[in-house]
Amino acid sequence: QVQLVESGGGGVQPGGSLRLSCAASGLTFNRYAMAWFRQAPGKEREFVSAIHRSGGSPRYADSVKGRFTLSRDSAKNTMYLQMNNLKPEDTAIYYCAADQSIILSSLSSSTGYRHWGQGTQVTVSS
Repeated sequence: QVQLVESGGGGVQPGGSLRLSCAASGLTFNRYAMAWFRQAPGKEREFVSAIHRSGGSPRYADSVKGRFTLSRDSAKNTMYLQMNNLKPEDTAIYYCAADQSIILSSLSSSTGYRHWGQGTQVTVSS
């Protein structure tokens, strides 16, 4: 049974940083595409970043490019999202997602992911 558990969320001032973690169990880490999505109040879930199971460079939404960095540690079965220069518009619940079969062209589509974590709240406010 695949389980994804996010942690690391919290409150931070604009310009600050946070690192989110997604601990995965029940899967072979490097056989799954992994992704981060977020959902702000009253808005649809949106893509943040993802990496295909074949590796390669992570993909990022334009809104976070240059500020967020996705990485993963296969030895720990954990994915990270380093978030720098946070802005109030980054406030959302951040979700970790995984799927074994998703194709490269669909990495940014939430409907392609079978497994989801429970989410962790990130609040950016002065």
